[in-house]
Amino acid sequence: MSSVLEKISIIIPLAPDENAHERLLDDLKPLNAEIIVSSEGSRAKSLNAGVAKAHNPFLWFLHADSRVSAENLVDLEQALARRSNALHYFDLAYEEGGLATLNACGANIRSRLFDLPYGDHGFCITRTLFEKIGGYPEDVPYGEDLLFVRQAKRQGIRLNRIPSKLKTSARKYHKHGWLRLTMLRQWQMMKLMRPEL
Repeated sequence: MSSVLEKISIIIPLAPDENAHERLLDDLKPLNAEIIVSSEGSRAKSLNAGVAKAHNPFLWFLHADSRVSAENLVDLEQALARRSNALHYFDLAYEEGGLATLNACGANIRSRLFDLPYGDHGFCITRTLFEKIGGYPEDVPYGEDLLFVRQAKRQGIRLNRIPSKLKTSARKYHKHGWLRLTMLRQWQMMKLMRPEL
């Protein structure tokens, strides 16, 4: 792998009793990167704790149920080589297809038009910029990824879309129901986008 990719620390936040990351670890074996699996009770705390343990200048945040392809790695390498000082993110796709495909399309449109990707888009950023942002906010019950992006934009950090689909699982939509979870996510986003935040 390239020297750029060898400078990445991959941080995977893990919920209690979760094992979805095992397939992701298999995907990442060719990369030979520093991989930190972190479980600190909340996703934001897990992400920040993972950064504290990381040793490399680039930080790549992946959800436990993400799947990384060879194409993802090539496109990430090129993005970091061209624009290191940006908050990089991938397009989103769901493995299972179905109605969740509509959610992925909506998320990708939102990200392109408004620069508002969520954490399942696979953020990658330098440690220097991460520290400038101040890390993930740990005082919120949800939406730490969206608030992280908003703070990055306030700090003048540009976002860079990587034209490659990062796949993830739609298991939560199957577990909680597509309509119910979709409406919940929209309600949460509207609350987080209030001006006082």
